[in-house]
Amino acid sequence: MNRLNVNQFDFELPERLIAQTPLAERTASRLMTLDKRTGAIGHKQFSDLIDHLRPGDLLVMNDTKVLPARLYGWKADTGAKAELLLLKDLGGDRWETLARPGKRLKPGAVIRFGEREDEPLLEAKVEGETEGGGRIVVFRYEGIFLEVLERLGTMPLPPYIKERLDDKDRYQTVYAKHPGSAAAPTAGLHFTEPYLESIRAKGVKTAPVTLHVGLGTFRPVSAETVDEHVMHEEYYEVPAETARLIRETRASGGRVVAIGTTSARTLETAAERILRGAADGAPDADGDMKGWTSIFIYPGYEFRLVDALLTNFHLPKSTLLMMIGALAGTERVLAAYKEAVEREYRFFSFGDAMFIS
Repeated sequence: MNRLNVNQFDFELPERLIAQTPLAERTASRLMTLDKRTGAIGHKQFSDLIDHLRPGDLLVMNDTKVLPARLYGWKADTGAKAELLLLKDLGGDRWETLARPGKRLKPGAVIRFGEREDEPLLEAKVEGETEGGGRIVVFRYEGIFLEVLERLGTMPLPPYIKERLDDKDRYQTVYAKHPGSAAAPTAGLHFTEPYLESIRAKGVKTAPVTLHVGLGTFRPVSAETVDEHVMHEEYYEVPAETARLIRETRASGGRVVAIGTTSARTLETAAERILRGAADGAPDADGDMKGWTSIFIYPGYEFRLVDALLTNFHLPKSTLLMMIGALAGTERVLAAYKEAVEREYRFFSFGDAMFIS
């Protein structure tokens, strides 16, 4: 691949266009359409998406569920305030976290969460530090960890969202199932169950994958050239039934439509195994596909499974913008983004949507 400069993916984005709150109705957002072959742009409402889907298409959706992963507590020895943000489940009640104030949370430090007057519901002991300045902690608690987290944790909204989210379910897709993400797969936030049912009634199938979104999604690309950037690692699963439906869709001439960049990354990570299953004539021989992915998709990459993509509008110089540049061409994407800014589309997590086909 060519050595691309990160500045090639920069554009002017007024801060006022970064959506701070979700719309009252999930399907009420705007929808820009982009033809990846011609660059033709259309301006629609999200409810018009169904008109751009065809019988025989397959929508692949990330069914991860956002954890209430931000915990506010206090140091057991001094009573000083402390904060943890859960990043990765390491097993055995051990987690990789971001910690504040990091300098005061050395190995051996104990943080407590819950009511100070009572026995703490949750306790974390710092075991070690990560290369990126995070902390490895081990939790102690009674009962079921996810239930304790639901009681004590808050939603880890992205750093560019300053407003308080009153309804935490609005930072979950309606099909969220498997807890594990530090951020929502936001393209899916536009769907309601009735709208999905109307899409299915048209003859469009739906299938899940799981990718637990990490905070690396929001990290800026600090390298000068794209190929120098190191992607974060995220856990994924592709059910055997989803792989079968993908092969069936391709064989019948339908399109594989990824709902969000996280679904696209998952599909492209598993593409070889999915396609090999078809070639072997044993669709479910491998069973469910599971693992960790750090795939980085940017211009020069040739998609193997994803034919079309529904996505939100991304920030300048982000790896997500680079991915859609790989799908539709950087010049076409930046021209579309210029028009989106001019027409004041809403950007990022709670913003408007784009359908690239």
